Amino acid sequence: MSNAPSQNWGLDEIVADLRASREQLHRTRHPLGIRELPSREAVVNIVAGLRAALFPTHYGAPDLTDETVDYYVGYTLESTLRLLAEQMRRALRFLPEHAETSSAELSTLAFDMARAFGTQLPAIRALLVSDIQAAFTGDPAAQHITEVLLCYPGVLAMTHHRLAHALHRLGMPLLARFVNEIAHSATGIDIHPGAQIGPSFFIDHGTGVVIGETAIIGERVRVYQAVTLGAKSFAADGDGTLIKGNARHPIVEDDVVIYAGATILGRVTIGRGSVIGGNVWLTHSVPPGSSVSQGKIREGERHDENRR
Repeated sequence: MSNAPSQNWGLDEIVADLRASREQLHRTRHPLGIRELPSREAVVNIVAGLRAALFPTHYGAPDLTDETVDYYVGYTLESTLRLLAEQMRRALRFLPEHAETSSAELSTLAFDMARAFGTQLPAIRALLVSDIQAAFTGDPAAQHITEVLLCYPGVLAMTHHRLAHALHRLGMPLLARFVNEIAHSATGIDIHPGAQIGPSFFIDHGTGVVIGETAIIGERVRVYQAVTLGAKSFAADGDGTLIKGNARHPIVEDDVVIYAGATILGRVTIGRGSVIGGNVWLTHSVPPGSSVSQGKIREGERHDENRR
């Protein structure tokens, strides 16, 4: 006979303590009980399907021809939008206004929202093409569009953001955060789905870029790694709870360049055509055509710095 001591994990007590933590002491679950959560794995597959539908010869099947590409795009969209509708149905349950909505009504609403999202895909693709072109023309190291599309982390981040922003505007904030956090994990670029970003936006290198929820960025803007467009302070109510939704992030007008490590905080405006130098800490607005470097501002002066 074995002399090994009996193994008893004391699971009854551990399980009971965990239940007390979940239900009473440290509750994190939705107040109406257990609900189906959106699936991160499903969202990863949705984004992959949408990318393949938007750029089928780059992200789709390897053997596509002119005769088969439209069939492939249609088939991919059909399966992807159905998967999206299911994740939308799950996410809708977490909105206060749908806490008591029936499952049948949620399914119908989710289908309608997924269909509305699908109609936006051509416009989203047009924005992404402008971002890709901006990266190609703005980076002397870029050899061709395919390299930019397949290899640039800024383009990956913007692909996710353009999709997430559309979901955010449709009233799907939870799914939108899923989409952008997947890109954040892959690239180190953190863009809130609520940020409004105009066409031809180029994030060069990209690691460490942070763009806040209420930021507004114009056309043909270029930023480098470790740039932060953040909030300077956070308003709170009488109980000390942060007030959500206030405009608290910068406005960056058209044709602005922001170099590596710059931090711009608060609801300030960076005027059209300005250049913000590396490692600048900026908490006030600057007029159009400004050139800002550490310790000084030169209005109306433009820099044409060599990028590499």
